[in-house]
Amino acid sequence: MSAPATRLKPRPLSPHLQIYKPIPTMVMSIAHRITGGALYFGTLIVAWWITAAAGSENYYNFVSGIIGSWLGQLILFGYTWALMFHMLGGIRHFVWDTASYMEKHTATKLAWATLIGSIVLTILIWIAVFALRSPA
Repeated sequence: MSAPATRLKPRPLSPHLQIYKPIPTMVMSIAHRITGGALYFGTLIVAWWITAAAGSENYYNFVSGIIGSWLGQLILFGYTWALMFHMLGGIRHFVWDTASYMEKHTATKLAWATLIGSIVLTILIWIAVFALRSPA
């Protein structure tokens, strides 16, 4: 047997993020998983607010004060974006389940559309919320 050929650079044992070039579909897939986890915690906040609404008026005012603060509004804005992003990502995956739009360039366009659509929908929802809010 001959001696094994020496390699100039040792190869990794298995693929990892340092050797993959991040492409839009990969980044959107990772973000889809992260937003799914974030929605769990955001839903707990919404459930806390709904539970407070069923309780005493003082407790409801306390919870509404926290949620209505600038930090609470920022968290709700992020929750809204995560919800829209995750929903559009789910629709994108549902479309792919039909074996449609799987071509590389089309899949990349769908990934960008998911991101842009989630931002636009979030802004439109918050504009509608502030437009319909009763002046008090």
